[in-house]
Amino acid sequence: MDQFKIDPNKFNPRKLIVVVITAVMLVIVAAFGCGNILEPLDADEQMVVQSPGGRLITFTTPGWKPQWFGRVTKYRKRENFDFTSPIRNGGKGLDKSIEVRFNDAGHAKISGTIAYEMPSDHATFIRMHSLYGSQEAVEQKLVAPAVTKAIYMTGPLMSSKESYADRRNELLSLIDDQIKHGVLRTRSFSKKAADAITGQEKTIAVVEIVRGSDGRVEREDVSPLSEFNIRTFNLAIDGVHYSPEVEAQIKEQQQMVMQVQTSMMEAKQAEQQRITTEQSGMAAAAKAKWEQEVIKATEVTSAEKDKAVAALAVQTAELNKRKLILDGEGEAEKKRLAMVANGALEQKIAAWIEVNKAYAKAIAEYQGNWVPTTVLGGGASQNNGAQNLVDILTAKTAKDLALDVSNKKQP
Repeated sequence: MDQFKIDPNKFNPRKLIVVVITAVMLVIVAAFGCGNILEPLDADEQMVVQSPGGRLITFTTPGWKPQWFGRVTKYRKRENFDFTSPIRNGGKGLDKSIEVRFNDAGHAKISGTIAYEMPSDHATFIRMHSLYGSQEAVEQKLVAPAVTKAIYMTGPLMSSKESYADRRNELLSLIDDQIKHGVLRTRSFSKKAADAITGQEKTIAVVEIVRGSDGRVEREDVSPLSEFNIRTFNLAIDGVHYSPEVEAQIKEQQQMVMQVQTSMMEAKQAEQQRITTEQSGMAAAAKAKWEQEVIKATEVTSAEKDKAVAALAVQTAELNKRKLILDGEGEAEKKRLAMVANGALEQKIAAWIEVNKAYAKAIAEYQGNWVPTTVLGGGASQNNGAQNLVDILTAKTAKDLALDVSNKKQP
C-alpha cells in the first residue's frame, strides 16, 4: 500500500491541474461524441445522413439511427402548403394567395391549402435532397411554383363569371389536375355567340384544351412534383377574391340574370296561365258540349220514343181502321143478306111508315078544302076527298117501294 501513498515532498500542484483539465476534456469529448454517433427519428419524419466522407444515407422508419459524426437533415413525411389570404385570417398575417387572370381579363386571388407527401424511395429522396437540401427549400422552390403555375394557367380556361358560379367545381379540379400532372396545352380563338343575358350577338374569346388523336389531353410540360414522386392531395380552395371591378361586374350580371330569370318565370307563368285558361275553356266547352250531347241524346231518345209510340199508335189506328172497315163491311153484308132474304121488308115498312106519317101530318095541318065545294053530278064518294088522296099517295108509295099493301084474302 505504500506505493499508492503520495509523497508530500514529490507533490506538484501544476500536474494536478493538468490532470483535472484533461479529465474534463475527456468527459466533454465523450459526451459530444455520443451525440454525433446516434440520432433519434420520429414516425412522421424521414432523414438523410451525410457521413464525414460525403456518403448520403436515408432513413424512413422510426427509432435511433447511426450518425457517426455525420450531418443530419430531417424531412416531415407529410406537410401542408398554405397559400392563404389575410381575409381568411381576420386580416392578420401575410397575403399568400395566388393571383389568377381569367379569359375575360378579370383578375382574382385564390387562397387555400394543399397537402404534399415526400418520396420514400432512396434514389428519388437522395436526388431531391441533393438539389434542394431542406424541407423549406422543397416547399418554396418546388411545391409553391407548381401550385402557382397550375392556378395561373387555369384562369384562361374560363371567365370570371364562370369561375364564380357555373364552373366553380371545375376550377378546383383543373387546378388539382395541373398540379399533379402538368400544365394543359390549350388553344384560343374567337367566335360569335348570343349573350346569355341580353340575347345580342357578341364576339367572345374561347380557350379549349387540346386533345390528341386518342382523345387524351395534351400537356405543355410534366409536373416537377411527379418527377420527384411528391404526391399532392386534399386541395382546398377557401376563397376566390375578385378585384373590385370584377365584383361589381359579377353583381351587375347577377342582377341582370335575376331580372331575366324573373321575366322568364313571369313569362312561363303567363304561358302556363294561358295554357291553364285554354285548357279550362276547352274543358268547359267540352263539358257544355257533352251536356248538350246529353240533352240531345235525351231528346233524341224521347223523340225516338215518341216516334215509336206514334208509329205504334198509327199501327193501332190502322188496325182499328181495318177493324171498323171490316166491321162495317160485315154489318153491311149482314144487312144486304137480310134484305136479300126478306126483300128488304123491314126497310120498306119503315119507309112506308115514315111516308104515311108525313102524309098524315100534312093532311092534319091542312086547313083548306081538299075537293071543290060544288060538284056537279057527283056521287057519294065525292064527299070523302081526303081519303081518296091518301089512297092515291099510299098507292104511289107502295109502288115506289115495290110493296104490295093491299089486303089479300087468304084462300
